[in-house]
Amino acid sequence: MMRGASADAYAAAAAALPGDGDLGTVAQDLFGISDLVRSEPGLRRVATDASIPGEAKAELLRSVLSGKVSAEALGVVTAAVAQRWSAGRDLPDALEELGVVAAVRSTGSDVTRLEDEIFAVGRLVQDHPELRDALSDPARSRDDKAALIGGLLGDKVLPATIALVQQSLSGSHRTVTVALASYQKVAAEVRGQGVATVRVAQPLTGPEHDRLAAALERTYGRQVHLNVIVDPEVIGGIRVEIGDDVIDGTVSSRLDEAGRRLAG
Repeated sequence: MMRGASADAYAAAAAALPGDGDLGTVAQDLFGISDLVRSEPGLRRVATDASIPGEAKAELLRSVLSGKVSAEALGVVTAAVAQRWSAGRDLPDALEELGVVAAVRSTGSDVTRLEDEIFAVGRLVQDHPELRDALSDPARSRDDKAALIGGLLGDKVLPATIALVQQSLSGSHRTVTVALASYQKVAAEVRGQGVATVRVAQPLTGPEHDRLAAALERTYGRQVHLNVIVDPEVIGGIRVEIGDDVIDGTVSSRLDEAGRRLAG
């Protein structure tokens, strides 16, 4: 989360993000610029140097990027470098997040599907150690990793999902799964929603899903997207994690509590 001057700078850059048009291209361009700024310390220092006039920094970025990225993405970047940033690393992080916002907006009415697909890919990586190891192997190139995950997903997911999964390989987050979880949170925030992780022993029926979502909306005052994980270890009941809150109504937790009372 951006704080202080960086929060204000992010807001100014976000205001320059277009609301329509070819947002998929804008997202890809912002991801590329983010990677560039992150990998080039000299460029990052200049772009975030508060002693250099904003227009001079914007002109530098134009000279580097003109003709290589869309005018819309360039507009976001020049708006960003005209601001004051609390830390140099905040600039590439902000550009990446704005790329995620653009990717989310590019899906239109399919944004719920995008959230579900991001979560599903994260679970796929988490649940398959060999895939997780391959995607975290420093000996493998990013292009090789992108080809691997692209081969698995094929045309079964949205283009925006592919773009976000490929960006998760950039190394900007600790792991691919951490990156995907961050992107899903951004997607929910774009829609004014929260995200809850729900663990159940059996898949929720449609009515059960809707009742739980409605109950959480009443509790938290906004809509909540449900990430449902079927976990036989919970035995029965339900466990909900949303932010720092945990609602544990599983049979396994009650058995554990009973065991602790007997032991005590």
